[in-house]
Amino acid sequence: MERAELLRELTSRRPSQPRVALFGLVSDEIFAAAVMKALRAGELRGTEGERLGSLEDAYIRDALDARRLPVRATAGSAGYDFFSPVSFRLLPGDSMTIPTGIRCAMDPGWVLVIAPKSGKGSRFRVMLRNTLAVIDSDYFYSDNEGHIVMQLINDNYDDRPMDIRAGDSLMQGLLLPYGVTLDDRAEGVRNGGFGSTVR
Repeated sequence: MERAELLRELTSRRPSQPRVALFGLVSDEIFAAAVMKALRAGELRGTEGERLGSLEDAYIRDALDARRLPVRATAGSAGYDFFSPVSFRLLPGDSMTIPTGIRCAMDPGWVLVIAPKSGKGSRFRVMLRNTLAVIDSDYFYSDNEGHIVMQLINDNYDDRPMDIRAGDSLMQGLLLPYGVTLDDRAEGVRNGGFGSTVR
């Protein structure tokens, strides 16, 4: 077959990816508690970069209403866009905790990896504080309902803040298979968030 014919055949194929996961919302109580924790720690900022020191009913209600399940933008996209439930400004050199209100159930043998969207990463050098977030399949069963919380940092050199409105895309998640070693004997049970598998 000629290369052009091979290319036509390849690009005409229908997607055949396995369906291995399902996104959902954590309970309102878990989400509100995470927003309150971020507010009390001064880790949520308003659209002018100011610290939001108190939790107002309207603020949490708006955040609850703004939650959206991750979606792929196109049939050929590998990443699921995660959306911010709050509006904020992330100043250069600053970091912020964003509770997403999202959880993900996955088949065993799969992992959700969260990474910056290429546009935001290249324009603002906005990244996750832990570089890549690895969401294991057993995180779904934690006491926090597997709530995915993102810690962002604006590391750009141009002194440009990043402005996000509630409902804007923030990061992207990729579902990936993984393997284990022949002599693996892992039997531990997870219950927690960041760094909960190793103490």
